[in-house]
Amino acid sequence: MDITVEELKERLDTGEDLNFLDVREEYEYDEQNLGAKLIPLGELPDRIEELEEWKNSEVIVHCRSGARSGKAKSFMESQGFTNVRNVIGGILAYNKLD
Repeated sequence: MDITVEELKERLDTGEDLNFLDVREEYEYDEQNLGAKLIPLGELPDRIEELEEWKNSEVIVHCRSGARSGKAKSFMESQGFTNVRNVIGGILAYNKLD
């Protein structure tokens, strides 16, 4: 089940320790990041082992609009990840919260 930006913000605001992945490009991450681990979508297949410890835990994935993170979610599920949640609307929706 995917996650709304409202739920994500609430959990970030409380300081919850999340398995949080950003699949945007580095220049996008440099402009604004929410504290997630950066692995651009194109690098994910080669770097998936970096996330091995998250395999059976909740993983929250975000990008700019939700499209790349949706692809990342599908790929991660195909690699055996059991609880991947895409941030609906991505950082664009997150920025509209205030």
